Amino acid sequence: MQKTILVVDDDRDIVRLISDGLKYEQFDVKPAYSGQEALDKVKEGKIDFIILDIMMPGLDGLEVCRILRQQYNIPILILSARDRDMDKVIGLEIGADDYMTKPFSIHELTSRVKAHFRKIDRLQKEWLSQHEEVQTSGNYMSKGPLSLNKVTYEAFLYDKKMDLSTKEFQILSYLYDHPNQVLSREQIYENVWGDEFGDINTVTVHIKNLRKKLGKEFDSIKTIWGIGYKFVLEG
Repeated sequence: MQKTILVVDDDRDIVRLISDGLKYEQFDVKPAYSGQEALDKVKEGKIDFIILDIMMPGLDGLEVCRILRQQYNIPILILSARDRDMDKVIGLEIGADDYMTKPFSIHELTSRVKAHFRKIDRLQKEWLSQHEEVQTSGNYMSKGPLSLNKVTYEAFLYDKKMDLSTKEFQILSYLYDHPNQVLSREQIYENVWGDEFGDINTVTVHIKNLRKKLGKEFDSIKTIWGIGYKFVLEG
């Protein structure tokens, strides 16, 4: 099934450039030239991926990302002229899955989008082949109050659905599958990002976000200083 990408930027030339590159790779593209238009397009119908500029009049990209994360789990790649590390951290902390800076290579951008969908397809196929017995019982795996559905990419804590980005879910799933094991940032990055472009420091940012969303009552992700992280199950 053809994937639909929403491209959001107030610069129409940039939207046209990105759209042409994505269409060449057989993606369906919807343009939006403001933050509000982007929100309206998401409400109108199915969007599989969002490429989002930050600096736009009215609602800027960061605010759009915050609003979307309250209701949707659509992967978001922020494309911005802001290239400071702090800007990248802020973008990732509010729920973006990836961050690229302008000027950019259209080939790298389309490669990142394609790599995202390859990763999703591969993880779903691997899980389906390895957990057939779980599928017959509702696709869920549970440990204590936490349940994950690796087909629908949904997580539930104390029976309440969690608002996780795609990368947050993938990291939590990887930790979840390796309880009480110390995993390095490199291991987490290689498993979740695989052949995608990115920065290993984003692992730390996503772990921080996961801890906030899991809350103090389910403080299961422990930092092992100088090594990485461990998903701890009591009892």
